[in-house]
Amino acid sequence: MKLFDNLALLSMGPVSAMAVLTREGVVLIDALTAPEDAENVLVPGLRCVGARPEMVKYVVVTHGHFDHFGAAQYFADRYGARVLMSAADWDLLDRTRPANAPARDLEITDGQRITVGGTTLRFYHTPGHTAGTVSAILPVRAARERHMAMLWGGIRPPAAPGDLRTYLASIESFRVRMRQAGVDAELFNHPADYTLERVEQLHSRPGGPNPFILGQWRTQHFMTVMALMVRGRIADAEAPTT
Repeated sequence: MKLFDNLALLSMGPVSAMAVLTREGVVLIDALTAPEDAENVLVPGLRCVGARPEMVKYVVVTHGHFDHFGAAQYFADRYGARVLMSAADWDLLDRTRPANAPARDLEITDGQRITVGGTTLRFYHTPGHTAGTVSAILPVRAARERHMAMLWGGIRPPAAPGDLRTYLASIESFRVRMRQAGVDAELFNHPADYTLERVEQLHSRPGGPNPFILGQWRTQHFMTVMALMVRGRIADAEAPTT
């Protein structure tokens, strides 16, 4: 279903794929676990929200885990979509050679912009979950209102203290980017932020407040809480053993 007029959630399980909708094309953010997900979930989902699969111009993979790239090559082969991932996570796929990995294509640089149909998405390197995780800032519309949304690309923190510090630095740097962009809406690619419950609110209260719009202060607070949680994990990991 549509979370905003120009942004659709195409899957409502343990992992999400989202479609940024414009008249001139679609940017698909993440691609679930397998090619079959394209035929069973993503293509029907696109049609359900008024888009055609051949409109997918780009498939952006937020990080190189199997549940985010599985159907990317399907859209590349069938519809000519370009697949984007950070260089570090393309390297990860080259090393590990997982099933359904897309062929290496475009690399996402830090701060890269992609514009389709007058809509510009910005992607930033936020390593920690993987070495090449990227997160997005994108404009969304709700009726006549304009908002800026963030999508955090890798939710589960790593275990090693050094990797946790990298993850924390990514939170802090992305929070600055969010503040600069005036981000007031929050999105994840896993439902750990009550995505499914908020989707149900949208479904059951049409025309009511959009629960994904938190306001700028609350989106900043959201990232502050994430940072505090990671600091706690660092403290636990570095605590002396008895």
